[in-house]
Amino acid sequence: MIRVRCLRGGSRGAESAHFLGNLVGRTVAGWVQKSFQSTQTAAATAARENSSVTDHKDKAEDCPVCSYNEWDTLEEVIVGRPENACVPPFTVEVKANTYEKNWPFYQKYGGQKFPKEHVKKAVAEIEEMCNVLRGEGITVRRPEIIDWSEYYKTPDFESTGMYAAMPRDILLVVGSEIIEAPMAWRARFFEYRAYRPLIKDYFLRGAKWTTAPKPQMSDKLYDMNYPIHSVEDRNKLAGEGKFVTTEFEPCFDAADFMRAGRDIFVQRSQVTNFLGIEWMRRHLAPTYRVHTLSFKDPNPMHIDATFNIIGPGLVLANPDRPCHQIEIFKKAGWTIVYPPTPLIPDDHPMWMSSKWISMNVLMLDEKRVMVEREETTIQKMFEKLGIATIKVAIRHANSLGGGFHCWTCDIRRHGTLQSYFD
Repeated sequence: MIRVRCLRGGSRGAESAHFLGNLVGRTVAGWVQKSFQSTQTAAATAARENSSVTDHKDKAEDCPVCSYNEWDTLEEVIVGRPENACVPPFTVEVKANTYEKNWPFYQKYGGQKFPKEHVKKAVAEIEEMCNVLRGEGITVRRPEIIDWSEYYKTPDFESTGMYAAMPRDILLVVGSEIIEAPMAWRARFFEYRAYRPLIKDYFLRGAKWTTAPKPQMSDKLYDMNYPIHSVEDRNKLAGEGKFVTTEFEPCFDAADFMRAGRDIFVQRSQVTNFLGIEWMRRHLAPTYRVHTLSFKDPNPMHIDATFNIIGPGLVLANPDRPCHQIEIFKKAGWTIVYPPTPLIPDDHPMWMSSKWISMNVLMLDEKRVMVEREETTIQKMFEKLGIATIKVAIRHANSLGGGFHCWTCDIRRHGTLQSYFD
């Protein structure tokens, strides 16, 4: 059973809270159940849906934006910028998404810029990454450079910004549509501003542009007393289905969604709630089917270092975070590959992610993958799969919270809308 905490205290009384809690709980549970229903309903409408493939193909030929999955031949991509990256203030949602060994860093530097020399090296690494992508024949676009240390205040909260380093977190391309995610961290509320010139350009050239409902991000969106003090706490809370974000309003990060043609997979995480998943499910229906997955993960935030689909019926699955629904992929005939243990040194700063960022790779097509230069064991894994590795060093960029998949958002891939999960 999924339990949703919708009220905490207040003057409405325990009876009212219990009633509303059960009501919302049943509703959310219903949404989750829908995401795991068999594909019988989808099959009944398959003929109608398949008839739209030609329409999608015709639109793709005229639109600058078109991407249906994570592995078709990459033609155009947005690559993030580490310039002016700021440490987010140490708020409850940041604390819940970071490891306790890094909490002193956030307490000391929250609201200030990340270490200057480290960011300088990250800038150089990402510039080289862009050069390599261009050398592979891929068009590279970049967001605006913004001063993220600027303080801002809304009627519901106040904060400083963070960065425009990870376009995968805020933008999701589904076919010829760019969807702006609402986000869940207050420090990322205005992150979309860095991408607006690019999105407007794509829109003027024919792309569909959708902005998901922007959350208020008041205290009601968060469990302000989220009881987290250790890894043990994290595992216990995750096992109980408890997260720092409530169901007060829809919120999601785009990086919690993974595309495979007509099927899109998502996890309920610390930054993506069931209301956000339901918004996306209704928005994309009936052409696309949104499936909710869950993992044994003490700190779920962004699916692409846990479950990374790298080809038709081929997925990298984190061995430390097993998927509770993995059998449905096996029954569908998919190949599950478990990547080797990451090689990132223990003394390398990882302020915003785990070492499993090593599996956060970018597919340039089904036979080419961009991978960290120092991760020799995963390179060998790809070579055994018949996939050529394009090696680029981004260790300092990793420290800011992302691998190659995070640092990019594929705008255009050469392919058509297909089903891989029937």
